[in-house]
Amino acid sequence: MPSDLPICRTCGVQYGEPRADCPICEDERQYVGWNGQQWTTLAGLADEGHRGRVAAEGPGVLGIGTAPPTAIGQRALLVRTPAGNVMWDMVSYLDDQLIAEVGELGGLAAIAISHPHFYGSMIEWSRAFGDVPIYIHAADRRWVARPDDAVVLWEGDTHQIADDLTLINAGVHFAGGQVLHWSGGDGALFSGDIVQVVQDRRWVSFMYSYPNYIPERPHTVRRALSLLEPYAFDRVYGGWWNRVVHTDGAAAVRRSAERYLGFVEER
Repeated sequence: MPSDLPICRTCGVQYGEPRADCPICEDERQYVGWNGQQWTTLAGLADEGHRGRVAAEGPGVLGIGTAPPTAIGQRALLVRTPAGNVMWDMVSYLDDQLIAEVGELGGLAAIAISHPHFYGSMIEWSRAFGDVPIYIHAADRRWVARPDDAVVLWEGDTHQIADDLTLINAGVHFAGGQVLHWSGGDGALFSGDIVQVVQDRRWVSFMYSYPNYIPERPHTVRRALSLLEPYAFDRVYGGWWNRVVHTDGAAAVRRSAERYLGFVEER
């Protein structure tokens, strides 16, 4: 596993070769750090004392993160299904200990990532577990920072990656912004910040840019809501530790969309 490839310190995305800029951070949805573009590597993160963290986040769901946090602080999720483990979203950090720990849990059958800010070190994770596929919506093709044969670019509104797992192109935040529906148990929606679980965890929200406070377009939110309507889910898992709507998740998304639209549309 190469440990010297550049990782943007602000967004945490790993690139395949050195470069001066991070296009993901230069986009209006993100930002370049106040001290300018800065880089690190997997080796650098380890030398700074970062380590992997694995902890329960819900029934059949484990969080995978980094302590102390890196970049924007997100954690990934290990969804444990009869068809194998799927890693939802991604982190920058990976080392032999974390590979071994996830391996003891059954390894990975696939990876799916909500949007470019969470691409992290996705290629290293894929290779560590046998070049498992990484599902990304084709509308976000331009943001793939390290092209690789493991990346599966799918098109359309939905894509089934297992009997009980469906990717949905909600299109919020990024044109290819996707969420993952799991029909197991009472149902769950894994949303990253495409559908953002907010501090009051009875609610979610929708933004084009979170750090720059740019609201999402009403027609985009309406489209996302219509695509989610057929799916039942009790829990909504956001992109950070403990950002989980624990009950009545589908209703929480509906009423949150109505509240959001009530503020951004003049009525």
